[in-house]
Amino acid sequence: MTEVPSYLSPTGQEIVFLLLGAVAVGSALLVVTTRQLVHAALWLVVCFGALAGCYLVLTAEFVAWVQVLIYVGAIVVLLLFGIMLTRAPIGRSADLDSPNRPTAAVVAIATAAVLVTVVVDGFRMAYVPLEPGGGSAGELGASIFRNWVLPFEALSVLLLAALIGAIVLSRTDIRGRD
Repeated sequence: MTEVPSYLSPTGQEIVFLLLGAVAVGSALLVVTTRQLVHAALWLVVCFGALAGCYLVLTAEFVAWVQVLIYVGAIVVLLLFGIMLTRAPIGRSADLDSPNRPTAAVVAIATAAVLVTVVVDGFRMAYVPLEPGGGSAGELGASIFRNWVLPFEALSVLLLAALIGAIVLSRTDIRGRD
């Protein structure tokens, strides 16, 4: 049986992981609390970048690069194009604020407390030393494009339909011929 190291003396990898996790959580909070839509998208880039760093610390290089290429490179660009094409307000907008902010904060804190409690209780004595793996890009790709190809493509079509719907609903100069 391997001896579980003390949490009072973290390794360098654990310190970097905790710092990247703090950046990810902080930028995620800024994504949902900022009042400017473009700034929220840019904070989302920071959050995804920090997550990619966490994957690198966990020696999952392939997943880290997929995170950067797909989420940072594609999803955020799609989001920014959606903002620009729908002519959404770029600056501060007072009419987007909801009076349910205190209720939402209480629900968010309660949900976070439950999730942290479950994770800490479930993984209290679990410890896996970080060792570089052989890489499983081939296995992961085969799994995605054999077993999960239909949900993958359905999600792609759903994202495209949502973007087209947002453009049609927001553009006032596009009208059907009567």
